Amino acid sequence: MSILYLLLALLAFSVLIVGHEFGHFIVAKLNNVKVEEFSVGMGPKLLGIKGKETEYCIRAIPLGGYVKMLGEQGEDSKDARAFNNKKPLQRLAITSAGPIMNFILAVIFFAIISSINGVAVPIVSKVVQKSPAYIQGIHEGDKIVKVDGKKIGTWDEFVQSVGEKNGKKLELTLMRKSKLVTKTIEPVKVPEENRYIIGIYPSIKKVSVGEAISHGFSEIKSIVKMTFDFLGKLFTGKVSANGVGGPISVFRISTKAAQSGLLSLLTISAYISVQLAIFNLLPIPALDGGWILFSLIEIVIGKKLNDEIVGKLNYVGFVFLLTLVALVTIKDILYPLKL
Repeated sequence: MSILYLLLALLAFSVLIVGHEFGHFIVAKLNNVKVEEFSVGMGPKLLGIKGKETEYCIRAIPLGGYVKMLGEQGEDSKDARAFNNKKPLQRLAITSAGPIMNFILAVIFFAIISSINGVAVPIVSKVVQKSPAYIQGIHEGDKIVKVDGKKIGTWDEFVQSVGEKNGKKLELTLMRKSKLVTKTIEPVKVPEENRYIIGIYPSIKKVSVGEAISHGFSEIKSIVKMTFDFLGKLFTGKVSANGVGGPISVFRISTKAAQSGLLSLLTISAYISVQLAIFNLLPIPALDGGWILFSLIEIVIGKKLNDEIVGKLNYVGFVFLLTLVALVTIKDILYPLKL
């Protein structure tokens, strides 16, 4: 593994973290909250620069980061600039800003990629000779509308739908010259790539700047949908936990993407940025989603929650997250994702 590619992967991941934390930081400042520390990374401090009231730090472990605001940890602060003394809507805006920034970064990344490469759309541009698609009579120009009754909006959604079948037959609904056509196809496995295919290629559409941005939003919608589909199947035992990766997998995938070129790294970064946003929005104390939940509860009941109780819940949530990260990291080491 080249050190250069690893550094590029670390840089890309750092951009996502800095973007996330900058969202919290700038909205906190706009709401006159005192920010005590802006850190990239976790663990021991390697470098710190003291600003007017905020210390900007780089820490030893290149995983995550945080913005430390006065009154955020449930400490009793009477300062009007403390996070815990702000109105629920202000706290909701501050805690939502991080995930929103990750979504914005993903839109920007996808827009750049699609402006350069064009957009892969689920319209057949080529059918491989003697492939399952060829045998079943799929034609160039056919538009993939549904897979097993589920609507398909992007090429990525189609690829995931094929992969999830693990070689089992699937039903394709196609639009062919204004008429719907249904085909039943059994995918075949490509051993060297560890994936299933039916033998078709997507069409590549050149896009304007506006269309590129619109495509970015479409990709995010598609990723969010696929993520929750996967989580639902994971918790119901329909898919294996072997498909779950942690920090080590993130760096392995990012490093491999960097080896394939900057656009590949940008694509992976966009996907990871969306995943970071989704993860942080989960309603778990210590995550942004936990703070959002607390703020929404206060808005509904019309009174402030007890700071001490909130602090304890966040501590429990933090311990849970550390345990989860440790378990996923151990899984990464013992049972790494196949790339």
